[in-house]
Amino acid sequence: MFRFVQWRFVILAVCGALAGTVQAAGDPAAGKAKFETCTGCHAIPGYTNAYPTYHVPRLGGQHSDYVMTALKAYQAGERKHPTMHANASPLNEQDMQDIAAYVASVKPAPEPNPVRGNTAAGKTKSATCAACHGPDGNGNIPLYPRLAGQYEDYLLKALHDYQSGARQNAVMKGMATPLSAQDIADLAAYFASQPKGLSTVTPN
Repeated sequence: MFRFVQWRFVILAVCGALAGTVQAAGDPAAGKAKFETCTGCHAIPGYTNAYPTYHVPRLGGQHSDYVMTALKAYQAGERKHPTMHANASPLNEQDMQDIAAYVASVKPAPEPNPVRGNTAAGKTKSATCAACHGPDGNGNIPLYPRLAGQYEDYLLKALHDYQSGARQNAVMKGMATPLSAQDIADLAAYFASQPKGLSTVTPN
């Protein structure tokens, strides 16, 4: 318990320091054209990844700085996903900025998002998450992802991967380590259930 409390204070300090981070600069119009390669997975509502099976994440309304960080991590092989590595590898800095600006410009649109976990319990357990991700998962710190409206199974996988070390992030490792499987299920359900959140990017 003491270790968990220590981590909570670390999170508060780190998130406070990053609250004024400047968002990535990009051209949303150019990003829309460059996003074409991404539409085969990210523009299809309810589309699932294979091996293992989980929903491909919603990106509409996500922080541009976080999208930039994710693309660079996939490009460098720091985040392991063969398809994302292949798609990110040829992108230059401007390409990533433009794509990030485009997905960030997409206005959230309510989408059906049924959940299986206990949302009430998840709300209570989410207090520590709020420092970086906001009380409802719509935090305003550019480097940390919005969680509201994200697919429940994607959030489940992310937390389990942080816990196991399959996904590397020292802060999230510290936060996820003490969580039980039920804690993770409830947190994922709570953030996924938020009505004002991320949406599928569907270019017209």
